[in-house]
Parts: sequence; C-alpha cells; structure tokens
Amino acid sequence: MAAGWGRGVMKRSAWAILLTVALAGPLAAAEPLKIGLAAPLSGPDAGFGQGARLGAEQAVAEINRAGGVLGRKLQLVVQDDAADPKQAAAVARRFAASGVRFVIGPLTSGASAAASTVFEEAGIVSVTPGATWAPLTRRGAGLLFRLSGSDAQQGALGGTLLAERFRGKSVAIVHDKTSFGRGLADEAARALKARGGGERLFEGVSRDDRETSALVAKLRALGIEAIYFGGLSVPAASLIRTMREAGLTTVVIGSDGLLDKEFSQVPGAEGTLMTVPAAPPRLPEPKGTRTPRGPEADLFAGPAYAAVEVVRQGIEAARSAEPARVAAALHGGAPLRTVLGEVAFDAGGDLVKPPFTVFAWRRLPDGRLDFAGNEVSP
Repeated sequence: MAAGWGRGVMKRSAWAILLTVALAGPLAAAEPLKIGLAAPLSGPDAGFGQGARLGAEQAVAEINRAGGVLGRKLQLVVQDDAADPKQAAAVARRFAASGVRFVIGPLTSGASAAASTVFEEAGIVSVTPGATWAPLTRRGAGLLFRLSGSDAQQGALGGTLLAERFRGKSVAIVHDKTSFGRGLADEAARALKARGGGERLFEGVSRDDRETSALVAKLRALGIEAIYFGGLSVPAASLIRTMREAGLTTVVIGSDGLLDKEFSQVPGAEGTLMTVPAAPPRLPEPKGTRTPRGPEADLFAGPAYAAVEVVRQGIEAARSAEPARVAAALHGGAPLRTVLGEVAFDAGGDLVKPPFTVFAWRRLPDGRLDFAGNEVSP
C-alpha cells in the first residue's frame, strides 16, 4: 500500500511538472526582449541624447502596439553615458550583466570605441546612430553597425570630387593635423589614386599664419588649382584667407568640419565645396505630445528610431533573437526599410550607400554667404 501510494504521488508529481512546463513555456516566450539605449543624457551633448531617447522610445512603443517581435514585446533599458568613454564602457558592462543583447548607441565616436570592445566580448549587437570614426568598424567587430557615414567614406567622397572635377589638374591634399582631419585626408588620397589621379602635395597645417603663408607659397609654386582640406573650419578659414590675400583662386573642397557659422565670414570662401551627412528626416511627434522636440533632439530622434527598426528587422530576418544570427542577417546586405529610407550594411557593418550631400558656399542676393539650398551633384 505504501508503495502504491508512493507511485501515485510520483505520477501526480510528474503531471504537475508537465503542467508547470506547459504553462511556463508560453510565459517564458512572452518575456520582454530587452534593448538598451546608451546616450548622453547629461553633459554638453544631453540635447542629442534626449532626442535619441525620444526616438527609441517612440519606435519601441509603436512596435509593441503592432505585436512586438517574434511574439515578444520590447523593453527599452536606458543608460546615460554622458558621451564619455569611461562611462560608456561602464554602461556597456551593466548592459551585459543585466541580459541586454541589443543596444542602440552610443552616439559619439569616443563612447562607441570604448563600449564596442565590451559589446563584442559579451555578444551584444550594437547599432550606433552617429559615430563616424573610421576605425570603429575595422577592428574586427562583427556585432557593430552604424547608421551614419564614416569619416573614411566622407573623405573618399572628397577625393572622388577632386579626381572627377579636376581631372588632369594640379591638386593638393591638406589636413589640420588632427586625427579627424588626417583621417579624411588619407581617405581622399586613396580615392584620388584609385581613380588614376594623384596629389602634387600632401601636407598638414595649423591655423598659424606662418604655417599657412609657407604652404601658400608652395601651392603657388606648384600651380595648385584645387585642394581637398581635411579638418575643421578655423584652420581651413585661415588657409583660404591667406590664399586670397596672395591672389590665389584655388578651389577648396572640405567636409562637414566646415559647418561653422563663422565660416560664412571668411573673405574668399565663396565657391568652397563641402560634403555633409544628409540631414535626417524629422520624426513626427507622437500624438498627445505637449512639448515638441528641439533642433538638437531632432538630429538623433530619427536615427535612433531607425536603429530600433534595424534591430527589429534583423531579428525577424534571422527568425531568432540570438545576436550572432541577427548580426549575420544584417551583414547579408539585404535592404531594410527605415524612417531614414532604405539602408543596407556591408560586411564590416558600415552603410553600403552612406548619405552624404555636396554643397557649395555661394553669395546670396542679400550679400550673405551660405550653403543652404546650394546642393550640387557629387
């Protein structure tokens, strides 16, 4: 009798276990899928970070209203990295410890570089809406994707412009001795060479008048007709000013480093060409929003929204929330439809077609020098 009672208990226990598993299965499958957001929510870049947060929150809410991803709702986990590399690495470790396997951000290159190593080791897919540092995707990172064009891609476009618009002419490549400027210049030189061209002069220069004067003397001696300038607006302005004072009409091609209101005050800057990342479309405000987003927030609201869309479509394409499988699906190059338009990633995680626009600084009827509305064909 005792043995029979024991077998009965065992049978009932077995059924209880099966019932528990049956009930727990759907519940486990329905657990929210955590997606992290690493953005500067404090410090000087907080405006951009707040925009990224609003965009990511809006995307997650709309995806959840539509049923989620593979039957699972998304849960956004927000962390402030203050655009600081050390804090970004700490945030990445917190995401890894809490089971986050997909991250939107960081926004800046320094923060992304610091966090990406942690993400790779932890098996976390990250999609950065704004980091442009070229080596970011060249360090063997297989789980990193970016929705902005890289500095390398922008520099290559500058070199292409130099090759195609000044074919057979005497050209030079100049940089401002910063890592940003030198990186652009190196890529411009590669693109120029790939198209059968070559620079007569490759040199670095600062804003120092003595340096620019010496450089201008070299430009005159070599008969340079066009320059690709890699760097920021202040040293570029100094060089242009010195060239015009010396009577040189040499054309300058620059990057978005020239995006400075002071550049419009530079004598002789008219005709300067500038490559600029395409402005993201303005993300519609969610219904019921009382406080509209400001200009800074708008710069990253759309890209952050698109980054969530990329994660969703990667999971759906892989039919799995396993980061390695999702990364493989995204690396496949299939086009993804986002609020930024159609995007696709190459084997390194960069955009196949980076969104850059070429503008010319021109004199307006009212006498002002501006690039707005002066888009030219690449």
